[in-house]
Amino acid sequence: MTAAADPPTVSVVIPVRDDATALARCLARLAAQTVAPLEVVVVDNGSGDGSGGVARAAGARVVLEPRRGIPAAAAAGYDAARGDVIARCDADSLVPTDWIERIRTAFADDEQLDGLTGPGSFTDVPRPWRGAASLAYAIGAFGASGAAIANVPLWGSNMAVRRSAWQAVAAQVERLDPRVHDDIDLSMRLGPRARVRFDPRLRVEAEGRIFRSRQATADRLAMAMRTFRRNWAIDGSAGRRWLHRFAGRGLREPETQR
Repeated sequence: MTAAADPPTVSVVIPVRDDATALARCLARLAAQTVAPLEVVVVDNGSGDGSGGVARAAGARVVLEPRRGIPAAAAAGYDAARGDVIARCDADSLVPTDWIERIRTAFADDEQLDGLTGPGSFTDVPRPWRGAASLAYAIGAFGASGAAIANVPLWGSNMAVRRSAWQAVAAQVERLDPRVHDDIDLSMRLGPRARVRFDPRLRVEAEGRIFRSRQATADRLAMAMRTFRRNWAIDGSAGRRWLHRFAGRGLREPETQR
């Protein structure tokens, strides 16, 4: 009888810019996990409020990324991560105590799994509207975006990706344009045939920044369309991506398949 393989190690990446207060809460949640992560990597994207000091005091490893924007900061964190699996949340993400455990189990149980994501509920939306806001965001983030990319889209506030999958596409993702949704861009670079799963039980609490104003909503939608168009220009339309997903034609075979 062969010994069971060791479970994968999990690094957590958190890109921050002037998020000291929220980051302290997030790191406290990560410190209370039923399964401890291998490391927490906080990417300081030019903070002036002591976010880096908050991270170091909590035992996190701090990576400095001077190029402004979440695409650059997130990619720098993924590059620096040492775990077999890279979990990602934002400073305002409040993860449950079994978050790392669920992520580790999912990747241990499915060796072909490239990515994992889950839903969120918005803590700063008035309670009577909180459920509706969470549902509306889920429909847009996972339903409409999923149709556009022909796969399950990763959500940056609550996601994980196998490090080998990241390394296969790291040179292709957008790092310099802050008007690109980094999580959608990564999802599209992984390709329509990457094995990405949505777990409704992998739930976090976060801030509903998209609902703060009409302008905030418009800006987020514009970023999503910018990201879709960037990748459609590279690999073809949503329809072509769906053909590749089911018929194996059109796009090149994804480099992440092992």
